[in-house]
Amino acid sequence: MESVLKKVEKLALQHDRIDPELVREKNIKLGLRNADGTGVVAGITSKGQVKGYEKIDDGSGNYRVVPAHGVLCYCGYDVSELVVHVEEEGRCGFDETAFLLLTGELPSRSDLKQFSKALAKRRVLPEKAWRIITEKAENDDHMGALHTAISALHKFDPNPNSTELSDVTRQCVDLVAKFPTVVAYIHRVATTKKGTPKLAAPDEDLDTASNFFHMLGGPMPDEFTTRLFDQCLTMHAEHGGGNNSTFTVRTVSSSRANSYMAICSGVASLSGHLHGGANEAVMGMMEDIKKNVKDWDDEGEVAAYLGKILDKKVGDRSGKIFGIGHAVYTLSDPRALILEKKAETLAEMKGRTNEFRLYRNVAAQAVRLVYEEKKKHVSPNVDFFSGFVYNMMGLPKELFTPIFAMSRVVGWAAHRIEEIVQGKLIRPSYISSLAPGTRSYVPIGKR
Repeated sequence: MESVLKKVEKLALQHDRIDPELVREKNIKLGLRNADGTGVVAGITSKGQVKGYEKIDDGSGNYRVVPAHGVLCYCGYDVSELVVHVEEEGRCGFDETAFLLLTGELPSRSDLKQFSKALAKRRVLPEKAWRIITEKAENDDHMGALHTAISALHKFDPNPNSTELSDVTRQCVDLVAKFPTVVAYIHRVATTKKGTPKLAAPDEDLDTASNFFHMLGGPMPDEFTTRLFDQCLTMHAEHGGGNNSTFTVRTVSSSRANSYMAICSGVASLSGHLHGGANEAVMGMMEDIKKNVKDWDDEGEVAAYLGKILDKKVGDRSGKIFGIGHAVYTLSDPRALILEKKAETLAEMKGRTNEFRLYRNVAAQAVRLVYEEKKKHVSPNVDFFSGFVYNMMGLPKELFTPIFAMSRVVGWAAHRIEEIVQGKLIRPSYISSLAPGTRSYVPIGKR
């Protein structure tokens, strides 16, 4: 049995490799990326807009890509401004963000109150649903259990396969409400050593961020921490139609698959370590740096070790400095700029300023080294600081990607609704690496 599996592996590797010259000759956009690193335009959305570079006309009709400071907008509103204004008003903004992304408009005070109440009432899981979680989570990773639980929710929907806008909207709002409950319960079950844990019922009087900590069953954090967690949820809620999980949700939605299958496809995509697990990778890298760099404030020592990472001599040998660089952002990631300031304040509160200085030192040296080696403008992305922030909040790394999912489900839901309204099946073209008709069938006895 093992020998035939090895043969399948060997033949697959031999058959599936593509000659880079063929890719260039046919102008194939692998990964849906252009040669200059920009994304291939595959759709249009009113939800998220991500900007990290500018295209400049050189006067002859040709464009060159120029790095620019990052901008992230939700339905035309700058996310940085949304976060600042909500903070100035002394409230949490995740529910408002969800309403904005789902509808395209900022809610009035009355709309927001009613919408938050609707989310709060929908947080409770059907009894059979949380029983599925207790059976699944103890033997599975958090993301696998999340995928199973969300898929199972279709059983409790009176019309699960409907693509009527009224049903899709109801389902999407319901999923946004239930994701934090599912994530919290999965963690409680997975970390309970004996028996079934006593799961706290969702509290309708708490905002989304506070309620999540309540359902985790630990001590409630201070107001600064709760508000910061709410801001993290807000900043992770949406990132345009081109990120892998959202594009996956849109692709699945375009086939008229039901809401549960479409959202599960987003969970599956996010579970990949190139998408949702980046902040965990940053934490692992930073632990390695802490052990091997004696003076965390020494720029030269930090730079020397980062050079070894780039040369694949230490760390996971990938040659990547995790948390540095982004597919779109170049000079800055607006979310990272916000989180860096908040991380500094939280580190002072927690007595971990020496670790924060190390993060800042690593970021500065990494940006310089990558430019010197590759002549490429990079900056810390949101994942560089988010894991450190979650860690200071007392949240374990097993929750980092599920928390990403319970935030990004808002964007997935908004894009699913938009895809249903636009109503066009996504069907890109692939070029064959083999010329048609050049291979003739050989009878099995002669192979």
